[in-house]
Amino acid sequence: MQAILGVIFHFIGGFASGSFYMPYKKVKGWHWESFWIVGGIFSWLIVPPLAAYLTIPGFADIIKHTATSTIGLAYLFGVLWGIGGLTYGLGVRYLGVSLGSSIILGLCMVFGSLIPSIYYNFFPKEGKDTFSMLLNSQWGLTVLAGLIVCVIGIIICGKAGMMKEKQVSSGATDAHGTDAATEYKFGLGMFVAIVSGVLSACFNFGLEAGKPMAAIANELWKAANPNEGEFLYQNNVTYVVVLWGGLTTNFIWCMILNARNKTFGDYTNKKTPLFNNYLFSALAGTTWFLQFFFYGMGESKLGNGPSSWILHMAFIILVANMWGLVLKEWKGVNRKTVLTIVIGIIIMIISVLMIGYGNSLK
Repeated sequence: MQAILGVIFHFIGGFASGSFYMPYKKVKGWHWESFWIVGGIFSWLIVPPLAAYLTIPGFADIIKHTATSTIGLAYLFGVLWGIGGLTYGLGVRYLGVSLGSSIILGLCMVFGSLIPSIYYNFFPKEGKDTFSMLLNSQWGLTVLAGLIVCVIGIIICGKAGMMKEKQVSSGATDAHGTDAATEYKFGLGMFVAIVSGVLSACFNFGLEAGKPMAAIANELWKAANPNEGEFLYQNNVTYVVVLWGGLTTNFIWCMILNARNKTFGDYTNKKTPLFNNYLFSALAGTTWFLQFFFYGMGESKLGNGPSSWILHMAFIILVANMWGLVLKEWKGVNRKTVLTIVIGIIIMIISVLMIGYGNSLK
């Protein structure tokens, strides 16, 4: 039952991540950097401490009394994760939307799920899954098999995207919904994609680095609520610090774009629907944060091993592709292309079931 609840929580988080951009489509007259940072202030600065305040009494004291090295490492991984998100666009530029997205998300999934377990293989810590545990247990092998199947599904989805790009006009968009002019350079594109994939996985590393804060929140809750299992919201205190790092990276970049593109006027431009723009940007930012709010709940049921990160990434990719079908983004392609994307989605659903089953064995 715990594994089922974990999968459900991860699905809700993945749905939030795969859907958060929808409110941004209602923003009128603003450039990308303007609405992105307004939404980001809610995603990374306002909502995380609010969620922590509502779920963890005294969360600020936990942060205050945490070792500086722990805070610094969690923040650093947040900064690196933010850079990974920003270099995503370069990967798309040099490899194309579908191929670039597939490679980056696939690498993010693999690195984010496996590197922590490999690390704990060399530096064992109680309660942490090691790579050896995965290789020498039925549940671990099932999870790894699910990871492989999921990567296959991503590759097939990427293939469908490449087929689509050849059949539809060049008006492609990147993950942020902005025009993506492809300048195909495979070697450079692969290098950027690898950098982006590795750095994007740093969010999971940040959660690992900030685990002492979550552990304190968990211990305090369990002391007040004996025999009720693990604290669902223990990660909310860690998010506050990790997302400070993400805010730093994105804020600097968006301010550079505002200056370069002379778009600081967007924030006060009365010719645009200012109230609605701020409202929908805030809604998008809040929805974005909900992915990790529910990720933390899923992790409390499955543990912060490979399974949680794999399921999180798998559901994001799955939901994003399903939205593409619902919004008829595949309109104008032939039947073979549609069949290819559907097969990719089905394979990813199978991978999710495999990973959930592996956790039930655990």
